[in-house]
Amino acid sequence: MAERSLASDAGMAFGAAQWQGIAFMLAGTALFTCNDALGKWMVASLSVGQILFVRSVSALVILAPLVWRAGPREVFVVAQPGRHLLRALLIVAEVSCFYLAVRHLPLADVMAVYQATPLIVTVLAIPLLGERVGWRRALAVGIGFIGVMLVLQPAAGGVFSTAALIALAGSLCYALMMIATRRLRAFSALTLIVYHTLAVGLAGLLALPWGWQPLDLQSALLLALMGVVATGAHMCVNQALRLAPAATVVPYTYTSMIWAILLGWVFFADRPTLAMLAGAGIIVASGLFVLHRERQIKS
Repeated sequence: MAERSLASDAGMAFGAAQWQGIAFMLAGTALFTCNDALGKWMVASLSVGQILFVRSVSALVILAPLVWRAGPREVFVVAQPGRHLLRALLIVAEVSCFYLAVRHLPLADVMAVYQATPLIVTVLAIPLLGERVGWRRALAVGIGFIGVMLVLQPAAGGVFSTAALIALAGSLCYALMMIATRRLRAFSALTLIVYHTLAVGLAGLLALPWGWQPLDLQSALLLALMGVVATGAHMCVNQALRLAPAATVVPYTYTSMIWAILLGWVFFADRPTLAMLAGAGIIVASGLFVLHRERQIKS
């Protein structure tokens, strides 16, 4: 997964730029989901630390020319270092939770839980950002969490599995990271992506002594491909947000569910259950309503 800025730019006429923004968001979402599927494939045989480190090195190779062109000082010298550090820690926690969860759960199930992130952000924005939430959005959030319960389906003992709890923790970290990103919206997208990549790579490096597995050429290339795909996804999403208002393009991130179900079915033989599909539908519908209400309030 990756950070996606939430902003509003109401009042722009819907034209060619908006259609291009939607196209870039659809492409970025597809790339992110393909990257997640690659991660699920690799985590079956490699440690999470290896995946984080190698994919980050690959991404940094691609980002290096962009950093050089922008100027290292402009990218790395930042105000509010404490907030950047907090965001980096949340990113590392979220990515680690995601890979640990997909090791044991179908990709679509984990992605469905992550679709609840806008709902979690709405709840956390009340104490952390001082935002007010009306009864309509509060009701939508409550319904959305019913969808999460349907997706994860507590086991017969009445408790969630460890993997399910890890997925929920990852979604919570992702929501907190998005709130932290809101606090850093004045910084360039390149700065945020570079610090994101460095944090994940450093965490992977520190974890390498535990669970290291020898890498053959195919595994190394696939891990490198993950870095390339993730960086391409970031660039597509950033371009989408430059071309069109976030309120226009962000709803299209929900197409990740379609990709997750398709990729899980084709590559991992994970057939979605009716409960999972129903829960995912409820989560997506609730999230779209929350985004719609936010757009109405800000317009």
